[in-house]
Amino acid sequence: MPTSILLAFLPVIMTDESDLRDRIGAFLDRNFPQIEMHGGSWDIARLDPETGEVHLLLSGACDGCGISSLTTEALRARLPAEIPELTEVTVETGMGEESRPTAEDLSDVPF
Repeated sequence: MPTSILLAFLPVIMTDESDLRDRIGAFLDRNFPQIEMHGGSWDIARLDPETGEVHLLLSGACDGCGISSLTTEALRARLPAEIPELTEVTVETGMGEESRPTAEDLSDVPF
């Protein structure tokens, strides 16, 4: 197959990193508005479109938030379900895994 034909299919074969970043951002804004509504913020610390690995950093009010472990679990499950190119999602909040939310922390969590 000539190189020009292979290059024509390259955008289909490889996901563009900026497009993937945009899709992740749109997903977070649409599905997790409470991050910013509660004074937190998110950032894509690392993204590897070839392996499908993404590392998110939740900061601001997320650091120390009682429900950040639920947000982390939801992101790990829902991001790959909506964006199939993502195969591994890691989320850092600055909190240890020992923190678990209580029932009263969950009143306005939409997931």
